[in-house]
Amino acid sequence: MSVRSAWLLPGGTTPGQTREDTRFAPLGTMLPEGELSTRSGVIPGGDPFAASGAGAMSLQVGIGRGQVQGTTAQGAYPVALDAPQVVTFADGEALFDRIDTVVLRVYDQLFDVYGQNLATLEVVAGEATATPTAPTLEPACLPLWDVTVSAGASAGVGGIDWNSALTDRRRNTVAVGGIIPRGLSSDVGAYDGQYADIDGTLYRWSSTAAAWQVYRAPTLATEIRTTGATAAAGWSIVSYRARRRGGVVTFTLYASRTGADLPAGLNIGDTPVATLPAGWRPLDEGTECIASTGYNDGAVFVNTAGLLTLRTWAPNTTLEQGDNMRVSGAFVQ
Repeated sequence: MSVRSAWLLPGGTTPGQTREDTRFAPLGTMLPEGELSTRSGVIPGGDPFAASGAGAMSLQVGIGRGQVQGTTAQGAYPVALDAPQVVTFADGEALFDRIDTVVLRVYDQLFDVYGQNLATLEVVAGEATATPTAPTLEPACLPLWDVTVSAGASAGVGGIDWNSALTDRRRNTVAVGGIIPRGLSSDVGAYDGQYADIDGTLYRWSSTAAAWQVYRAPTLATEIRTTGATAAAGWSIVSYRARRRGGVVTFTLYASRTGADLPAGLNIGDTPVATLPAGWRPLDEGTECIASTGYNDGAVFVNTAGLLTLRTWAPNTTLEQGDNMRVSGAFVQ
């Protein structure tokens, strides 16, 4: 196994490829694209490889870092541009527009026919046609910008309109497990569960669907319980319904008074009403619940044993035999 790296310098030269030469370049395990390949892309941070017109037919590309994947046999090259560089475009063709692409390119004489070891910023010219498209790139090329060169464009007639000619081709890459900022919906995810921020929305790659899917927090299961509540002496259960989701339990219990009338008021004696089923009770501490007959109301306390106890009621009222009392409460388990 071999490890190669390139450090891009102004003027397109590289020193001897030693470990120190990569001090500006990304190191570590970057995002994979396959079993033996790395996702080519720009390392986010600031505005790497920003472009601005530098002349009628010249473009300045700012500093930045990137990862350039060659063939599978080559592996990936960490590359950095530590000072802005200017590239120049050939004049436009006579009849049709063309699209040129500004790329970070790595030459490696062990794997290509160019006989040099070099990382450089260069322009790959496209073909002038009635409907021009960006040129096809060779391995170890990372596209940064597409530039539309209009037919007849030259320095003598005003050159390239930099306000409309640029198309951003930069795509980001990150370390393994990182969320790709400003990802592209057209990208193919590398693995199931990869995340990307696409147009400000978090997406997750699904290998099953072979698509980016808008990420949502897992749907929590909802449990419903309608049985298991037991009445205390002097009461009968008319109905009981509880709902649990994410550890939060809400319930409503209707109890009918079958015992003697209860002279209520603020000083009503604690009166057991019912017991909630096991597994549907507060775990650490009890909670107060609202109780009402529709005419008067009060409070019922439920403890960790699930016992509901009537503790207060409206003053100067009576809970009469036959009255139906509704108790509603909620607690976290």
